Amino acid sequence: MTRRLAALALVAVTLAAGGTALASSEAVGPRLAPAIRGLDAPVFVIQAPGEPGRFYVVEQAGLVRIVEKGRVRATPFLDIRSRVVAGGEQGLLGLAFPKNYAKTRAFYVNYTARGSGATVIDRYVSRAGRALTASRQQLLTVAQPYANHNGGHLAFGPDGKLWVGLGDGGAGGDPENRAQDRSTLLGKLFRLDVTKRNPAPELVAIGLRNPWRYSFDRRSGDLWIGDVGQGEIEEVSVLRRGASGLVNFGWDVYEGRERFEDKELGPGRLIQPIAQYTHDEGISITGGYVYRGSAVPRLRGRYVYGDFGSGTIWSIPTRGGTPRREPVEVNGLVSFGEDLKGELYAVSHSGTIYRFAR
Repeated sequence: MTRRLAALALVAVTLAAGGTALASSEAVGPRLAPAIRGLDAPVFVIQAPGEPGRFYVVEQAGLVRIVEKGRVRATPFLDIRSRVVAGGEQGLLGLAFPKNYAKTRAFYVNYTARGSGATVIDRYVSRAGRALTASRQQLLTVAQPYANHNGGHLAFGPDGKLWVGLGDGGAGGDPENRAQDRSTLLGKLFRLDVTKRNPAPELVAIGLRNPWRYSFDRRSGDLWIGDVGQGEIEEVSVLRRGASGLVNFGWDVYEGRERFEDKELGPGRLIQPIAQYTHDEGISITGGYVYRGSAVPRLRGRYVYGDFGSGTIWSIPTRGGTPRREPVEVNGLVSFGEDLKGELYAVSHSGTIYRFAR
């Protein structure tokens, strides 16, 4: 997100604020309708199971806001600003609700800690529309040697476990070779069995640089990852449901499908990107969702993703193929979101969340 935030000034000049339709007369596709306005550096939006009329918006500084009927509640759902160091690629970065949230009222957050900059994953419980700060349980802390490449996302998988993706620890070019080193959680994808009080990380994959948003296809269960590139290539990778054994997404031996360093690949079966693009088209990928909603037939069954710097949005068939540039752009595209019906949203770091519409 350092490149993301640095690009905002340039993006503001080159793009109209918000969703801008491209001029091509051939483009027949989605439009973007403002759904939520007036936010302060939002980085994610989600709905909780059993609450179709309510959105939860993560603000980077350390707040989770509740939005109902397009209006932001004055009182935050969660306020952990005193715990969070925010700015650049740091902050409150992830939020996830399990399927049984309506019963347990437990939810999970991922943030960088004030003072140390470490990645922290905490569990909280809510009551009557507010998180109970005294309910905090720290599940995991991972030291971060630099301030960038924190990953930060959280998502519950079809297995009911909490999936966590962390970046390689930062700097540039993975100088300490963390992504290919199994002895650290940096540059890894792992899962936590949150039904246990002190869950141990279960390693799934190595070789990630900075997985900036990933999601499970609600129909197939496949995991789609947007992994931010180094200096040339941004990539989309897929972990198909049912894959067994350790997998390796290649960084920093590979950047995308291209060789980055002349050295041996670490352990695990290599998975190369299903799609990639160069910095001629964008500078920092934002992973999205396989669209399973009904409002935009053009997108059904396609994975939708974009770029923070250029604002460009693409989609690709779930079995691969040529990515299609969609006729909409978003200023500061920091995240996508999905509601309970599978409808799609785009989050602008400038403060507005857009709904994909026909």
